[in-house]
Amino acid sequence: MMLAPLVEVIRGGRLESLHYGAVAVVNARGDLLYHAGDPDFLTFTRSTIKPFQALPFLRAGGHEKFGFDSRELALMCASHSGEAMHTQTVEGMLRKVGCDEHHLRCGCHVPMHFTVQDKAPPAGATFNQLHNNCSGKHAGFLAYCVQNGHPLDNYVEPAHPLQQAVRDSIAEVAGMSPSDMAMGIDGCSAPNYGLPLSRLAHTYARLAQGDQDPHYGSLMGELFRAMTLHPELVSGTGRSDLAFMQTVPGDWVAKIGAEAVQVIGIRSAGIGIAVKIADGSTRGLFPATISVLQQIGILPSAEATPLAPWARPQLHNFRGLHTGEVRATFTLTKDKF
Repeated sequence: MMLAPLVEVIRGGRLESLHYGAVAVVNARGDLLYHAGDPDFLTFTRSTIKPFQALPFLRAGGHEKFGFDSRELALMCASHSGEAMHTQTVEGMLRKVGCDEHHLRCGCHVPMHFTVQDKAPPAGATFNQLHNNCSGKHAGFLAYCVQNGHPLDNYVEPAHPLQQAVRDSIAEVAGMSPSDMAMGIDGCSAPNYGLPLSRLAHTYARLAQGDQDPHYGSLMGELFRAMTLHPELVSGTGRSDLAFMQTVPGDWVAKIGAEAVQVIGIRSAGIGIAVKIADGSTRGLFPATISVLQQIGILPSAEATPLAPWARPQLHNFRGLHTGEVRATFTLTKDKF
């Protein structure tokens, strides 16, 4: 397992902590262009594969059958913050397919917008599965089951026809055999898959090409447009994916996953970028990802962009005193293919 030191945490001008990880940058053909560490590091994809978990539904024409608009497609790809704009949209999706919150199998957690704001929920506040960051994806899962007459109660089980179709779609987009993908269970109870980091980057290079994808064509285009038209629904107020997609609107499609995995597709450059921080800390993920964009010439400077606060975070203590910073220190290796 070859991991590279990617990000340093500095205190008093000296190294205090170090985040290791790996980076892969590939083109739409899957050729490796740049890397740091092991570009084929096995990485559980977590929420980064949500667009491809939606593909069976779109492929069967479900979005047309139920009248899902671009906002609802964006929620199918989202790790949302549980704000009203998210929960109300998901509730509408469920209503369109004849389901409601109790049909969901994603579980309930405190809405992410409280974490982002570093605030505790109001006293006596109650939440339900609509607030789960994956509820939009699960609403899409239920829609597929209703469309195809599949059972609703066990739709997250790996052997369910829905999850078999999802597995096959992910494998096809990644250019792999389904049997070669490691499987685990995600935080929302659905199956999740481990891919070589370069294969994960390739999926987003394909997503960014949208209508030009040789296999999924207009379906990839629908998902790309939905995500880039509504980045606030894909993530939420003050979130990193919103900042990435607002930096170059309509060109960058971005998705974070739990345990510090970030993937970005750049339409104009025809590339996909995947970054994994091995210890699962997002503290190192954002400076590393922004450094990749800078090193390959996509982002000359993060200053005066929505990414400025994420590029080199400054650390302060509880009295507001400056104590250090988080900074990317690696150099990408350019590959010949």
